[in-house]
Amino acid sequence: MDDCIVRAIAANGSIRAFSAISTNTVEKARKTHNTSPVVSAALGRMITAAAIMGAMLKAENALITLQITGDGPLKGVLVTSDSHSNVKGYAVNTNVDIPLRADGKLDVGGAIGNGSLRVIKDVGLKEPYSGSIELITGEIADDLTYYFAKSEQTPSSVGLGVLVDTNLSIKHSGGFIIQLMPDAPEEIINQLEKKLLTIPYITQMLENSADAEEILKIILGDFNLEILEKTSIDYKCDCNRQRVEQAIISIGKNEISKIIQEDKKAEITCQFCGKVYDFNEEELKSLIIEDC
Repeated sequence: MDDCIVRAIAANGSIRAFSAISTNTVEKARKTHNTSPVVSAALGRMITAAAIMGAMLKAENALITLQITGDGPLKGVLVTSDSHSNVKGYAVNTNVDIPLRADGKLDVGGAIGNGSLRVIKDVGLKEPYSGSIELITGEIADDLTYYFAKSEQTPSSVGLGVLVDTNLSIKHSGGFIIQLMPDAPEEIINQLEKKLLTIPYITQMLENSADAEEILKIILGDFNLEILEKTSIDYKCDCNRQRVEQAIISIGKNEISKIIQEDKKAEITCQFCGKVYDFNEEELKSLIIEDC
């Protein structure tokens, strides 16, 4: 099943909805970072959410970043997506091993601990929009539901799920975001609230081989669902040597001179894809000249 995001409306435009299948994308991230199962689940949920929220962006070159920081052993996760749902991300600690929850599921909330969720939207204006909340559960979907209500005043339901196979690969990954529009009639609001109480967990839908359209049909099939668009998702890092050079320049010539004096070289590793960029002494000196 190819990774994709489906965008739809329902109840004559009173509801907007997005669903995603992100299994291959999350598997790319797992392989890139060699994550343990609970970290794969946390990173996968964040990747799925960022891809969907990226699809919500209207500006062509817009970017969205989701960042969770916590006092648990995972420490934090950062994921970014463009408006075409090209995503990249990383976890601060990729090798977390903690007991399963009482229900036998991976304890993402325990791995993250207490902390905060920050959402940054860069839509090309002078200053990016930034909103943050304290984590409710650390399970990510609950926290994003709270974020939408508190920071964007948009009643939403968020479902995110990642199933890790016995060989540690990603068996299934996907999710949905359902949102009520400001003019939604009270009757529709009540019907949707009742419906959301009866739907299966997203992991159950994925285990039953539901694709992105079927996920929305399960949730909104009784609300005159209208599929509008289907787009792809991919794990794609856009790092390059020029960007790394600019990052080195940004630390200032004094720091670069210190590196030259102490090490004679620099090795920079991209946090998102693991690619290594090497700079010798002469190359570092040239960056000092560029900074002048």
